[in-house]
Amino acid sequence: MLTKRIIPCLDVKDGRVVKGVQFIDLNDVGDPVKLASYYDKQGADELVLLDISASLEGRKTMIDVVRAVASELTIPFTVGGGINDLEDIKSLLRAGADKVSLNTAAVNNPNLISEGARFWGTQCIVVAIDAKFDKQLGSWVVYTHGGKKQTRLEVAQWAREVVMRGAGEILLTSMDQDGAKNGFDIALTKYVSEATSVPVIASGGAGEAEHFQEVFLKGRANAALAASIFHYKETSVIEVKDYLRRAGVHVR
Repeated sequence: MLTKRIIPCLDVKDGRVVKGVQFIDLNDVGDPVKLASYYDKQGADELVLLDISASLEGRKTMIDVVRAVASELTIPFTVGGGINDLEDIKSLLRAGADKVSLNTAAVNNPNLISEGARFWGTQCIVVAIDAKFDKQLGSWVVYTHGGKKQTRLEVAQWAREVVMRGAGEILLTSMDQDGAKNGFDIALTKYVSEATSVPVIASGGAGEAEHFQEVFLKGRANAALAASIFHYKETSVIEVKDYLRRAGVHVR
C-alpha cells in the first residue's frame, strides 16, 4: 500500500509567505527559507511553493527565492506560479525544484503539459486545479490567476484532460474550503480522485489531524496539503503523522 504524504504549502507574495481565507485577506506569516528548513526538519514528505501573484501580475516566478529554499531542503520540492513556457520550467528545475506546478498556463496552453512531460517526464509535471462549486452547473468549475478568473472548465473533465496530456499528479484546491479549517472538501476530492489515474493532492480546509484521515480514507487522496495550521503551529507535521499512524493510515 502506498504511504500517504503530508505536504506543507508556502504561498509566497513579494518574497514573503502569506495566508488568507478563500484566496483573499492575506496575512504575512514568515520567511520562506526559514519555514522551508523548519518543515524539512519536521519530517514533511514534500514541500510546495506557490508564487500566488505571479500569473495575475504577468511576471515570472521568483527564481532567487526558489534557489534559496531549495538549498535548505532534503525533500522533494514543487514550485508553481508564473510559469508560461518550457524555458520557465527549465529555469525552475535548474534552480532546485523537483517538480513544477502548472495552473493558469496549463489552461491557457494545454500543450505545455504535454511538452513539459515529454522533455522532463510526467513525474516533474503537476497540474494545479483551483475549483469552486457552481450551483447552476451542479459541479465544480476551474479558476485561474490565483483564483481570480473563472473558466468554463468542469473540474473532472479538465482533470482527465491534463492526465491524458501527461500530468503526473494533480494538486486540487477547494476554493470554498481554503483557509476555513473545517475540513477538506471530501466530495470534490473523491470526485476527482475517481475520475483520474494519477495521485491527487488534496488542498484547502485542513484544521486538525482528523481532517487528514478523512480526506485519505473518504476522499481517496494520495497526499494532503496544508498551510495555516502548520504556519501558526496549531498542530505540526509530526503530530499529524502520529495521529494517522494510530488511526491505521500508512505514512512515512
